[in-house]
Formats: sequence, structure tokens, C-alpha cells
Amino acid sequence: MAQRTVLVVLFEDVQSLDVSGPVEVFSGADRYVAEEPGGAYAIRTASLDGAPVRASSGLTLVPDGSLADAEVPHTLLVPGGQGTRAPDPRLIAWLREHGPRAERLVSVCTGAELLAEAGLLDGRRATTHWAYCDTLARKHPEVTVERDPIYVRDGNVSTSAGVTAGIDLALALVEEDLGREAALTVARRLVVFLRRPGNQAQFSAQLAAQTAQREPLREVQQWISEHPDADLTVDALAARARLSPRHFARAFQAETGTTPGRYVERVRVEHARRLLEDTADGVREISRASGYGTPEAMRRAFVKTLGTAPAEYRRRFHPAL
Repeated sequence: MAQRTVLVVLFEDVQSLDVSGPVEVFSGADRYVAEEPGGAYAIRTASLDGAPVRASSGLTLVPDGSLADAEVPHTLLVPGGQGTRAPDPRLIAWLREHGPRAERLVSVCTGAELLAEAGLLDGRRATTHWAYCDTLARKHPEVTVERDPIYVRDGNVSTSAGVTAGIDLALALVEEDLGREAALTVARRLVVFLRRPGNQAQFSAQLAAQTAQREPLREVQQWISEHPDADLTVDALAARARLSPRHFARAFQAETGTTPGRYVERVRVEHARRLLEDTADGVREISRASGYGTPEAMRRAFVKTLGTAPAEYRRRFHPAL
């Protein structure tokens, strides 16, 4: 087995979890194939001058060496953090020169901003933390920014959304390198769900939507989450809120930032996804429990939201398969 080198770039005010999350995945995969000569990954960290850096959380990270002395890696990983807001020009120059030489270029969170500044995302699709997607798109119109996915892969360049999404992307890379069983084993050891698909939304329905200000609407939001198989038409939800359907629909959108129909759709997809991941229930049973009624209705919702059918989603992401 050919050992793959992973070089993680460090800088002042880096997000520590952007570093440690993927590193734990790659090191876990290395332990998985410990019996193989040379191992799977050789992981190194480097800062501009080789000096320790202070993460935005206050942690001090001690690199293995300097970027000037680093060899061209198989995988070059660029984390994000507050330090990406006004990056050292020397770092951008180093990325511009050395980034194209790596076989695989990866960013986590606002690390995409550093890649974009270095011109490494020109003409590519990319994502970043949801709070910075608009900024990335505005500053770099030559980049096609996809705001929803937790990670985007375009050729040998992969970008991921905020913080923990770096773990999902790293697991996807391990699966590509070593196979699904290796990725499953690492995920179990880290006590995380097997990687989420890249086109899964950065938000859950509850996080994507704001919490309504008025108590009746908040109660309706809670009811939807707890009863995805119930009658969740606007008329039924309006009756629970003791409002007319027209008034309810307007108030719900005004206070949550989304329509009742879109909110219900997101909740039902999430509920079905969790059942596919965590249970052995059949697709027909899950479709009824999630409020779809028929497997075909659930399939259409999955393809629209996640870009994959329920059966394929289960095949890829159920730990027992």
C-alpha cells in the first residue's frame, strides 16, 4: 500500500477543530491499516516559519516544521478560522505556488477563502461555512459557491462547510482511499455517524429555520418535529395555532424565514434519513412513519433534497450494511 502524505497548514487564529477533526480521521485510518507496511497516511503540520500558532480557541498548536521546508504532499489540507479574514500575504503566496502541486487539495470551513485568494478555486464549485458563503461569492465571482452542501468535490479540489463538516469530508476521502469498511471503522471509533453525503444540507430543518417568536407558532414547530406522520397541511397546522390558514402561513414565514410547506418537507426528510441510518425498517414502513404515505413520494423528496434515492442512501450510510 502506498502511503499518502497529508500536510495541514497552520496559522494564527486557526479554528482548532478544523485541524483536529480531519487529523483524527486520517490518523484513525492509519491505525486501521496498521498491519500494512508503511501505513496509510503520514500526517504533518506546518506553519509559515515553523513556530507554534495560537488557535482562535486559545489552544497552542505546535507544528512539525515550516512550510518552506515541507515536501509536496499527496493531500494539502487548509483549515479555516478567524485568521482567514486578514491572512498573511506570505501564506497566500505559498498556497498559490505549492497548492497546484498537491495531488489533492482540501479546505475546511473558511479555509476556502485562502484557496480562493490564491486563485485555486477559479472556475470551480466550492462551499464554505454558511455564514461566509455570500462573502466568498461576492469577493470571488469566478468561484461557483454552493451554499447548501456540507462539502463539494470538484476534480482534485474539495471544500467543506463549517468545522465538523471537515470530518465528513475526511471520511469521504478515507473511503475513496481505503474503502467503505475503513471509513465505517473510523466513524465508529470517533462515535460519529458514518459520513453524511456531501449534498446534505448544512442545516437541519430546526437550525435552518428561525424559532418563531409567538408561542403558538413555536408549539407548531415542535409538533411538526415530533409528529412528521401527522396531517401537516397548512389548514391543519393553522388550526393548531388557532389562526386562519392565510394568517398562519404569513406569520409562520415571517417569523421562521421559510414557508410551512418547506419546513415540513425538511423535517420529514431528516426523520426518514435518521430511520434509514439507524434502523432496519423497510422503506415502505419508513415512508409511512415520515409522513410520505408511499415509497415513491419519499423517493422524490430524497432525490430533490439529497440528490440520491432512499435505497442508495441506506446502502451507503447504514453502518450495518
